[in-house]
Amino acid sequence: MRLLLDQGLPRSAAQTLRDAGVDAVHAGTCNLGRASDSEILAWARQNQRTIVTLDADFHALLALSGAAGPSVIRLRIEGLRAAPLAKLVQTILDRCRDDLAKGALVSVTEDHIRIHHLPIRAGAPRPSG
Repeated sequence: MRLLLDQGLPRSAAQTLRDAGVDAVHAGTCNLGRASDSEILAWARQNQRTIVTLDADFHALLALSGAAGPSVIRLRIEGLRAAPLAKLVQTILDRCRDDLAKGALVSVTEDHIRIHHLPIRAGAPRPSG
């Protein structure tokens, strides 16, 4: 799984993930530090990377566009430092790897992981949870 960590996440988390064997880069090191969400989505799609973010806008943009990718992991937990963030991302990858590989929006809280498969279709029933 190839990851792109968004601007709001610690840059050092990408290195922590790489040290653990995960192919991860940070937006700031890919000249995306000032890029719009749409530009980041396009870059991730072109480079076959799953976005890891704190930003809800990525989910909204993908849902509205009906696009089938890229996959996005939205962390709804603020203030994570690099090591706990990397550990959480590895747990998410262990649980959701197949869904992310097929195209999914994953939303993570402290006690729940919710998955929406892409593309999101207008009028489709929402998952419970």
